Amino acid sequence: MIKVVLWDIDGTLLDFLSAEKAAIRKCFSVFGLGECSDEMLADYSAVNIGYWQRLERGEMTKPEILRGRFETFFSHWGLDVSLAERFNEEYEMRLTDTVIFLPGARETVEALRGRAVQCAVTNGTKRVQELKLRRSGLDRLLDHVFISEDLGAEKPGAAFFQRVFDTIGQIDSRQVLIVGDSLTSDMRGGVNAGIVTCWYNPLAKENASGLALDHEIRAIPQVLDIM
Repeated sequence: MIKVVLWDIDGTLLDFLSAEKAAIRKCFSVFGLGECSDEMLADYSAVNIGYWQRLERGEMTKPEILRGRFETFFSHWGLDVSLAERFNEEYEMRLTDTVIFLPGARETVEALRGRAVQCAVTNGTKRVQELKLRRSGLDRLLDHVFISEDLGAEKPGAAFFQRVFDTIGQIDSRQVLIVGDSLTSDMRGGVNAGIVTCWYNPLAKENASGLALDHEIRAIPQVLDIM
């Protein structure tokens, strides 16, 4: 029986892509950079994912990826690279302007209250995640919030999950379920920690990671079936 659910936030419970697009476009307006096209947004998203994967592999620090992603993106489009740090500061705050639950996510968390200990597990920056959790109400719905900056370790590292277990207490690892959209962060982290994995894969992407996962779902309410 699953007693603890570890929820990824961005792209699992909350619609990160909508927030990302709105934040980038607003920042383009604030900095007078003209129109941000769909092509530019797609390019930024790919660059951003690549940088976060470097963080997960321990190749870069978080400040380096936050600045570096915009330096790379700006260089692709001939924009002033010197703006990258200030642009990132504005972008981080604008991310919290758009807080939208993915379909069925809030209802699923509410349905599991009292049935399992529910925790947020995120690599996102502390100031952004805390505001996002507060604006969404997840800070009141979840039992614990684990942010990598507070733990001093990032998903998928074993140290991240050990610090989670240190807080929630001793429990059989196979009674802990992690639900997330990222193979490189959430699922690899779950495998590293020896807990039950559930890949949220709404677009039916191929699992090219080589990871043997316990569950794969297309919609968040399917977590209730696993429980």
